[in-house]
Amino acid sequence: MFTLKVDEEIELQLFQLHHSHELFNLVDSNRIHLREWLPWVDSIYSSSQYHTIISIWLKQFADNNGFQTGIRYKGKLVGSIGFHHIDWNNRQTSIGYWLAKEAEGHGIMTRAVQALINYAFFDLLLNRIEIRCGTKNFKSRAIPERLGFVQEGLIRDGEYLNDHYHDLIIYGLLAREWKK
Repeated sequence: MFTLKVDEEIELQLFQLHHSHELFNLVDSNRIHLREWLPWVDSIYSSSQYHTIISIWLKQFADNNGFQTGIRYKGKLVGSIGFHHIDWNNRQTSIGYWLAKEAEGHGIMTRAVQALINYAFFDLLLNRIEIRCGTKNFKSRAIPERLGFVQEGLIRDGEYLNDHYHDLIIYGLLAREWKK
């Protein structure tokens, strides 16, 4: 099983089928918090759905086309982070992430994203990473801004979210710009 140790407190662990119930419980207990920015939250209503979704994620990992990991903080599942898809021809990927409400404010996501950046640039030898955030999702936007991503543009009405479209900001980071 793929794991990436971030530091003494945080580990990124590839989701496995036996995580279905734990993942569902985390999403369910954070439903109001997560649905503000994640369009898929309302469509998840049972742990058995994650059994199917995790199978898709495992195939994605086996195909070397990205992965989805659980963020474990002091051993407890507190969120998720991963590479949506890897474009090997252009050596680029995008990172998506979310964190439970009670886990905010501990630097968990910044450290997790930093670890994925290092993995992308130094292990996978990718050249570019992209992160997209809602324009008004200031907590999410703070992550790429803190880590030196460049704000590259705006996608107007880039995502349908809870009965309306909202704009997305595109952040990009190149391997040659990463100094950490």
